[in-house]
Formats: sequence, C-alpha cells, structure tokens
Amino acid sequence: MRTPLIAVTLGLLLFAGVGQAQTLRATSNIIINAVDRTLDFTSDTTTSIRDSKIIVQAKDDAASYVASEGDIRGAQLEAAFATLRQRVPEARDASDQVLAEAILAL
Repeated sequence: MRTPLIAVTLGLLLFAGVGQAQTLRATSNIIINAVDRTLDFTSDTTTSIRDSKIIVQAKDDAASYVASEGDIRGAQLEAAFATLRQRVPEARDASDQVLAEAILAL
C-alpha cells in the first residue's frame, strides 16, 4: 500500500519541478525576445543597445555571473544591468540572472 503512495508523491514532485523549470525558461525567453525586439527597433541617431559599449564590455562579466550562479558580479555587468533597465521597459522587472543571459545571447 505504501509503494503506490510513494510513487504518486514522487511523480507529483517531479511534475512540480518540471513546471518550475519550464516557467523559468519561458520567462527567460520572453525577456531575451523582448530585448532582441527592442534592439532591432532601436536604430535612431543613438547607437543601439546591441552596439552599446557598456553592454559589449559586460559579456565577460555576464559569463562569470551565470557560471558562478550569481556569486561573481563585476562592475561592467552592474553598469549593463542599469543601462538595460533604463532603456528596455521589459528589463525593469527581470531578474539579474535573466538579464545576464540576455547579454550573453546578444
């Protein structure tokens, strides 16, 4: 009698974990796509975010941030976060992790 109960419990836990992973992945994709769309439409007299020196210089810091699961935060990455949150409305509510991944995806 205990074996089916344990199996059901494990199944529910697995299902919940997959659901959370899918939600994080979907949120990350939404932010990356929003940043990409904004970058594509930002082509007036100022440089686009994709070409922004601050964002380009933050790629190494973003890679360190992602690889260390947020433990390593460089000054260039902090400046890039501020720039993205200022220029891209969708980035204002995004987590630092999502923004670091978006910087790496550019």
